[in-house]
Amino acid sequence: MVAVARDRSADAAAGGNGTCAGRSFRHWNTGANPTDGCNTRAEVLIAEAVEAPTVGPKCRLTGGRWFSYYDQVWVTSASGLDIDHMGPLAEAWDSGASTWSAKQREAYANDLGAEASLVAVTARSNRSKSDQDPATWMPPAAEVHCRHVAEWVGTKLRWSLSADEAEAAALREVAAGCPGQTVTYEPAA
Repeated sequence: MVAVARDRSADAAAGGNGTCAGRSFRHWNTGANPTDGCNTRAEVLIAEAVEAPTVGPKCRLTGGRWFSYYDQVWVTSASGLDIDHMGPLAEAWDSGASTWSAKQREAYANDLGAEASLVAVTARSNRSKSDQDPATWMPPAAEVHCRHVAEWVGTKLRWSLSADEAEAAALREVAAGCPGQTVTYEPAA
């Protein structure tokens, strides 16, 4: 699990917990291929589609089908999906990203290098999660809690982000019931 614990009170006093975090991350940049007209959000939608959408001019997506694993819902319109940052931007800010350069924060917010970093989920489930960590939010579908915790920890490790005590305790509690689940990650470049 994530071994480093942090006290968030100093971050909160300095404007953490989302007050400036979201504005500090440039997200939905031009993605992996700046010439194709698709931003990072669209590239995640294309990559995660169970049935591929049609990609039109300026990367307008029509058709397609997705499965939102957080709440086990099938979605047939890209507009019904949000792209969730596995580690929300405010959470990342509070966990160490506040010390990063603008370029590092942009890389985090647009991380196409790990499948779990950005996840297409229903807008409802993403907005329910907001900037919460596993101490206060888990996906509505209990059967995916092990996967979610493994992907959360993998994202934290990938980006060398810390976990506060409540978060680490929640991760350990869920992980105790996940004997077959592994955490995989590759450190971010």
